[in-house]
Amino acid sequence: MNLLPSVDGVLELTIKANDIPPRPLIIDRIRAAMRKDSPNFNYVGQLIKSDVGLAAGLIKTANSPYFGYHKQARSVQDALMMLGLDVTSRAVAAISLRKAFPNSAHYERFWDASARIAALSGWLAKRVQNPKFRPEDAYTFGLFRDCGIVILLRRFPAYTQTLARANNDSERLFTAVEQQDYPSDHAMLGCLLAQNWWLPEEICQAIRHHHDPSAIDLFESGLPLTSRYLVVISQTAEHILQQLTGASQTQEWPKLGSSCMRLLSLDQAMLAVLYKDGEELLKTID
Repeated sequence: MNLLPSVDGVLELTIKANDIPPRPLIIDRIRAAMRKDSPNFNYVGQLIKSDVGLAAGLIKTANSPYFGYHKQARSVQDALMMLGLDVTSRAVAAISLRKAFPNSAHYERFWDASARIAALSGWLAKRVQNPKFRPEDAYTFGLFRDCGIVILLRRFPAYTQTLARANNDSERLFTAVEQQDYPSDHAMLGCLLAQNWWLPEEICQAIRHHHDPSAIDLFESGLPLTSRYLVVISQTAEHILQQLTGASQTQEWPKLGSSCMRLLSLDQAMLAVLYKDGEELLKTID
């Protein structure tokens, strides 16, 4: 008789112990539909339409300027056909993320910043045009990248002080500052949530290592190249947002900026163009 806990059991206990929101049931249902030999788009559409907020959010996602579809989605069914089930599943997860945290209005500035970083990430991925990543993945990563911060804020009210120190520390890794005060860091907790919500492994790994310069720079780190690109796209998007708005200031660009510029083949002149064009994109985000 095996008395050792299963991997799934350990994961479930870890998720509960860290107050990580459970996976929404609709993600399970969409995933089940995706596994069928002939997925029923009408069934998935009906699932989504049963939640007005989810339906509106999916249509808005399909019509987002950073995806650049030539036609406009006017219904859930249109959005489904444009995005496909895989991207739809991730879009549903992203729309559900804010709803997964009760009293999420308390973190409104965090959600707004994440939405802008995600939008800039999707747009930037399209501008860079690298076959290693898709705008949809960059957008999803931008939304989920820092969700572990909300988990820590909800569980530990004093985490706001740690967060401020981590944002202002110009030498130590952001996560090292967190680990000094708490048993885990936001990157690990965000990765656990993303894995439990069945996001692609490349996105999960990018969340786990998005503050680690060595994981991004060193090929032998084992971090998939797609994950590394997701990290630098998002970090560059955050830097553009900070430059344009003066908000959400951190020390991450001094730590990671050179890696971002190198992997994305950017120079200062090209970055200046992105500042200007990004400002126009931000005007379209509500």
